Amino acid sequence: MSVLRADGVTVKFGGLVAVQDVHFTVKQGEIYAVIGPNGAGKTTLFNAVTGIYAPTEGHVEFNGREIVEPLTGWVIFKFACAFFAVGIFTLVGLNVETIWTAVIIDNYKYDQPFPWSVAATSWYSTIWSLPLVKNLLPLLIGGGIGVGAAAVSWSRGRRAPDHIARSGVARTFQNIRLFNELSLIQNVLVGMDYRMKTGFMSALFRLPRFYRERREFHESAKKLLDFVGLGDRAEQAAGSLPYGFRRRLEIARALGGKPTIILLDEPAAGMNPSEVVGLMALIRRVRDAGTTVVLIEHHMRLVMGVSDRILVLQYGKQIAEGIPEEIRVNPKIIEAYLGSEDHG
Repeated sequence: MSVLRADGVTVKFGGLVAVQDVHFTVKQGEIYAVIGPNGAGKTTLFNAVTGIYAPTEGHVEFNGREIVEPLTGWVIFKFACAFFAVGIFTLVGLNVETIWTAVIIDNYKYDQPFPWSVAATSWYSTIWSLPLVKNLLPLLIGGGIGVGAAAVSWSRGRRAPDHIARSGVARTFQNIRLFNELSLIQNVLVGMDYRMKTGFMSALFRLPRFYRERREFHESAKKLLDFVGLGDRAEQAAGSLPYGFRRRLEIARALGGKPTIILLDEPAAGMNPSEVVGLMALIRRVRDAGTTVVLIEHHMRLVMGVSDRILVLQYGKQIAEGIPEEIRVNPKIIEAYLGSEDHG
């Protein structure tokens, strides 16, 4: 069963084509690697998969469907609010002098309390006494503008990173992005935030549900730190960790959302050989625990040692895909990394 499928994904930035017509499928329980020289478009491909960039062409599917926010009743309610908010603003803006005179000036009496109830009645009667061209038309035009703006915003955000993350896709980044002042366990709890159900009122009044959920997630975060080998440092500040441990913490934070698939962007960058061996074992444990892994990596020992299949990019184009044994002897890959003798 495929967990992730890219169908003709192309990403353009003006006249620059960063990724061009990439096709691949990642199966459940697989470790899938994306490799290629610097500037090949690997991270751009990850950004297109996770919603940071919208593909210019093609689409990405998770578990057989494209992840987009559906047109729910809540979305329709927000459209209605936009209609009335902008419509009324437009109506008032075009008739501000008439409304101000009828509601404020005509009801104000020196040294007397302002009659708010009378003013509200005056507002209502003034609005409906206007000719249609001054009340209904501005309301409809303004409302249409409001709905249009809300629809554009919703359409552009249908593949927003937070929506994709909630659907079971987690990732780490090429540059480590931890909260250095927070403890390790607090960093992992940040990654669990969108799974938490405690609402504003429960948190404000410290209801039993708040304490119960906080205790449950704290225990889960501790287990994840144990899983990546950092359980004995749970209360230590993230900024004080050695580099290799910081990479492990970032993986633990990504796993906090209980993803179906995790995308690792150069997880071995900056690691020494012994740390790379430990990382290889961790990636296998992540896969064995039920999370499919896709990774970008330049460290060929790691790639060839853990990957089930490998995708190779060059200048944004897909030049090969196959098992490690096939990729190792493919002349196109050798040329992409080492150059051809004709151009040496």
